[in-house]
Amino acid sequence: MVSNRCKIAVKEALKKLRLHFIVVDLGEVEIMENLSFEQKEQLKDALGQIGLELMIDKRAVLIEKIKNVIVEMVHHTDEIIKTNFSVFLSEKLNHDYTYLANLFSEVQGTTIEHFIITHKIERIKELIIYDELSISEIAWKMNYSSVAHLSNQFKKATGLSPSHFKQLKNKRRSPIEEI
Repeated sequence: MVSNRCKIAVKEALKKLRLHFIVVDLGEVEIMENLSFEQKEQLKDALGQIGLELMIDKRAVLIEKIKNVIVEMVHHTDEIIKTNFSVFLSEKLNHDYTYLANLFSEVQGTTIEHFIITHKIERIKELIIYDELSISEIAWKMNYSSVAHLSNQFKKATGLSPSHFKQLKNKRRSPIEEI
């Protein structure tokens, strides 16, 4: 689950199955009942119909938590993280960063850093399209050390400078779920 729409869809699926939930958050659901095998299969099917999957494997769940922390940080918060992201992620998930990074790379075939950069680039595209902030304001908001750093990373990822991207009529963005 990477959006509020996903959370709403999951809540509806749980209600249809008459399951009572304590928490439905990005990538995480806490259900009051102990699920039988049959209930797990029904839930798996219901989630599959809305394009989601039920994950019980602890490693897969941890990977989803890593992704959700990144998506939340990049797309859904205006809070500037004052510590190194590796420290932030370790504290948020109560795991050593090296373990998280190795697990993520092994399972996803990419690094946490690359995943973050990809999401930051999509968020930067969004902010450029909205045209409410200057490039230097976007650099500050996205926690870049300078406009040059943002521009270099943007150009490396997209092949375009932020200013050239801004001039394009048909701006290309990717849905969060497809990143």
